Amino acid sequence: MSAAALRRLALRVLELAGVLCIVSVGVFSLVVLLPGDPAVDILGPGRPPSEYAELRHELGLDQPLHTRYFDWLGGVLTGDLGRSVVPPQSEVSDRVVSALPVSAEIAVLGLLIALLIAVPLAMWSAYREGGIADRIIGAGTFAVLSVPSFLAGLLLVMVMVNSLGWFPRSEWVRIGDGDLLGNLHHAFLPALTVALVELAMFARVLRGDLIVTLREDFILAARAKGMSPLRILFTDALRPSSFSLVTLLGLSLGRLIGSTVIVEYLFSLPGMGSLVVNAANQGDYPMVQGAVLTIAVIYVVINAGIDFSYGHLDPRTRRVHV
Repeated sequence: MSAAALRRLALRVLELAGVLCIVSVGVFSLVVLLPGDPAVDILGPGRPPSEYAELRHELGLDQPLHTRYFDWLGGVLTGDLGRSVVPPQSEVSDRVVSALPVSAEIAVLGLLIALLIAVPLAMWSAYREGGIADRIIGAGTFAVLSVPSFLAGLLLVMVMVNSLGWFPRSEWVRIGDGDLLGNLHHAFLPALTVALVELAMFARVLRGDLIVTLREDFILAARAKGMSPLRILFTDALRPSSFSLVTLLGLSLGRLIGSTVIVEYLFSLPGMGSLVVNAANQGDYPMVQGAVLTIAVIYVVINAGIDFSYGHLDPRTRRVHV
C-alpha cells in the first residue's frame, strides 16, 4: 500500500472515530435529557419518595451528567451496553444481538429485491429515453413513491396474507433454526414492503445518471462501433453511473435497519424497531441507548464503507483525497 493510500486510510479512520464520538454524545444526551423520571416510569406513580431515591442511586441517576456519560462510554468501549431496568432485566447487548439479525435481514433482502428490479428498469428507461417504456416506468415509480410504506404493507397483508393466504403474518423463523426456506417464506413479504419505495428511488436516480452517461463521447463511440445495447449498458455505462446509487444504497441500508418499525409491527417481527419502541414506552433508557447507538454506529460504518468504495468505482476519485 502506498504512502498516499495509508495517509488517506489514517485520515478516514480519524474522521470515523470523531463521528462516532459525536454520535455517542448525541445518543446519550438524547435519552438522558428527555422529559420524565426513569424511576417513576419503572416503579410507577404513587410510591414513597425514598423508593424513587433508592432506585435513582442504584441506576446512577444521581451522579453528574458527565460522570454518567463516561461510565456509560467506558462500558460501551468494552462491549457492555448496560442492563435493562425493566423486567426481565436482561443484558442490553443480548437483546440487541437477538433483534439486530431480524432487522438486518429484512433490510438487506429488501434492498436486494429493490436492486434486482430497479437496475433493469432504469437501464431500459434510460436507453429508451422519451419513449413509451420510459414514460410508463416513470409514471409507475412516481406512483410507488406516492404510496406510504404503512399503506403498502397493509395492502400486501390484505391481499397476500388475508385473501390469498400465500404468506404468514405473525410468525418468524430464524435462520439459525435450520429452516432457510421457512425463514425466506416469512421474510419475503416484509422485505417486499420495504423494497417498494426503495426500488422506485433507485430506478429514478440511476435512470438520471445513466442518461447523462449515455451522452458521453465514449458511449457514442461504442455505439458507432456497433456494440450491442446490453454490452454498452452493462460494461460501459452502468459503472460510472453508479455513484449516486451506491450512496443512496448505503443511506437506505443504515436507515432501514432502524426504521422498519411499521413493517415490524404489521408482521410482528422481533427486530430493532420493535425493541426501541417497546423500550421507550417502558422507560427502559439503557435499552434505548444501547439499541439506538448500535443503529447509529452501523449507519456511520456503512456510509464510511460506501465512501471507500468510490475509488474502486472510478479510480479518478482517489486523487481528490490525496
